[in-house]
Amino acid sequence: MKITVVGAGAVGATTADNIVRKELAEEIILLDIKEGFAEGKAQDISQTAALLGFDSKITGITNDYSATAGTSVAVITSGLPRKPGMTREELIGTNAGIVRAVAENLLKYSPNVIIVVVSNPMDTMTYLTLKATGLPKNRIIGMGGTLDSARFKYQLSQRLGASSADLNAIVIGGHGDTTMIPLIKHATWNSLPVTEFLSAGEQQQIVADTMVGGATLTKLIGTSAWYAPGASSAAVVESIIRDQKKLFTASVYLEGEYGQQDITLGVPVVLGKDGIEKILPLNLDTEEEAAFAKSAEAVRAMNNVLYETGVL
Repeated sequence: MKITVVGAGAVGATTADNIVRKELAEEIILLDIKEGFAEGKAQDISQTAALLGFDSKITGITNDYSATAGTSVAVITSGLPRKPGMTREELIGTNAGIVRAVAENLLKYSPNVIIVVVSNPMDTMTYLTLKATGLPKNRIIGMGGTLDSARFKYQLSQRLGASSADLNAIVIGGHGDTTMIPLIKHATWNSLPVTEFLSAGEQQQIVADTMVGGATLTKLIGTSAWYAPGASSAAVVESIIRDQKKLFTASVYLEGEYGQQDITLGVPVVLGKDGIEKILPLNLDTEEEAAFAKSAEAVRAMNNVLYETGVL
């Protein structure tokens, strides 16, 4: 079993580190375009084996996709990270070319690969990967909703004084500050609705803080976050590799689900050995349906840039 992570920056290296610690595969490839960068990160991670007790092998590679041959699951983190004041939309021009090239190179050596997309703007990069490779939709998964849902649980846990592990809460829609939809009316604390413990004002604040979770961290640390994105990416990979059939929110291609066509958006899915095994329906109220439609409109506008610029 082989897993490949493309992009050895903070998110990619943290993803690889989590994968190695979980021993999800015998071999993990960490690939980057920068000479020696992935090799150094892989060596650093390998030196923790004696302390952490894992046996998986991680190898750093500089831009040689032949080393990825036989990959079961690949994670694409390549591209520029978001800088303070930069929107995900502004990343399209630069990152689209990078992500397309990475996906095509992966497929060249691993025709059966399942691809997890992390690069921003994530929904649009997921759509690009699906369209550029022609792979069936179950094998192209955008990670963003998994991260957004983890951030949602964090905000809820802080306000409730609860363990995040006791909370069930999901974010649907686009992976963007204005397009994500934290479903607070559906969130539970060990089966109890969280709305029973929070005022209307507290609920609104939690939703607002969740929506700017990524931008808040970017402002604080000067670049995109990496610990939670890395852990989220590894969790998605784990559910696939170990056929756990866990429920995550992920950006997937919709063909009528949730009233949408020809778009990748965050919805609840079951992830197993074949990638996306099921898209689950949600009973959304009128307000939530309207928010989802608005989110889709915004993401579709970003996707149109791919056609306008000739990337697709």
